[in-house]
Amino acid sequence: MREQAQSDDGAGRDMVQLLNPEGKGGVVLVCEHASRFIPEEFANLGLDAAASVSHIAWDPGAWAVAQQLSVAFDAPLVAPAVSRLIYDCNRPAVAESAVPKRSEVYDIPGNMEVGEAERLERAKRFYQPYREALTGVITRAVDAGRAPVVITIHSFTPVYQGQKRTLDLGILHDSDARLADEILTVTNAEGGLIARCNEPYGPADGVTYTLAEHAVPRKLLNVMIEIRNDLIADQTGQQTMAKRLEGVLRTALENLGVGGKRGVSL
Repeated sequence: MREQAQSDDGAGRDMVQLLNPEGKGGVVLVCEHASRFIPEEFANLGLDAAASVSHIAWDPGAWAVAQQLSVAFDAPLVAPAVSRLIYDCNRPAVAESAVPKRSEVYDIPGNMEVGEAERLERAKRFYQPYREALTGVITRAVDAGRAPVVITIHSFTPVYQGQKRTLDLGILHDSDARLADEILTVTNAEGGLIARCNEPYGPADGVTYTLAEHAVPRKLLNVMIEIRNDLIADQTGQQTMAKRLEGVLRTALENLGVGGKRGVSL
């Protein structure tokens, strides 16, 4: 089952996307930066066309990978339907970075004068529907006797502020490192991809907010996966990466003893 509009073309005006909400595979997938859509009223935030479709506006390729993992795991998939430049749903409303004034080398003119009141209003309009959708699918799974594994899918640019990044995957965790550690063990044992813990970002950068808010308090296994976006720039790359991550995740979860009603059906 699919609810709401696809995000990559910005179709529609729904504030949240929810795919396969009744999925029973024991995983809940999240893609906080799935969309580059900027509503017309924001006048493209004063950005030129190239900037507004670049990685500062979204995580290229992440949505496609997340959708394929949703099918593979029979998992609900939740994502905001607007650009993180409008409101970053992986940040709390109290954080100024929830409505960024600058991203990498770009100033965001349409956000320069945004103060607390407008930031909170954007949170109410863009973040709250997403939060309610994510809370809902997790709560339904828990109420049904499952403790879902929460996995968020992101991508990162190969070059950041002129510096080349020398990894393929970032495996991020907040205060609960159980799943992240096992994924790293499996990935490194298999070879072929360079994976590192809490790179190119980590909890100190504020990027694990979704995990800290939705998974850690419930003691649910959780992880944030960052994929270098040139590896998932086209359909072939996206399919290859989704298949690789499916295998890694299944092995990691099996090693942690997760299956049946406890989590993923393996």
